[in-house]
Amino acid sequence: MKRNGTIERTAAQIKLGHPGPRLLTLKKAAELLGLTDWAMMSRIRVGDIPVVRFHGGRKTYIDVRDIEKFIERNKMTFA
Repeated sequence: MKRNGTIERTAAQIKLGHPGPRLLTLKKAAELLGLTDWAMMSRIRVGDIPVVRFHGGRKTYIDVRDIEKFIERNKMTFA
């Protein structure tokens, strides 16, 4: 548990579907997607992944459901 009372899941826990918090830090979301922090911020800037910010807060969170949607939108097959 972190000082602010939130509990963060590891990328392995998220992939295995373990219950946990719905919001991830930018760093944890990038880790889950296999991206650098900079690449993750780039995806956010172009509007591929929305973010959550609480009123008056500076920290950026990413909803696990939005990560799942991003993955589904970017799946492709090669024939």
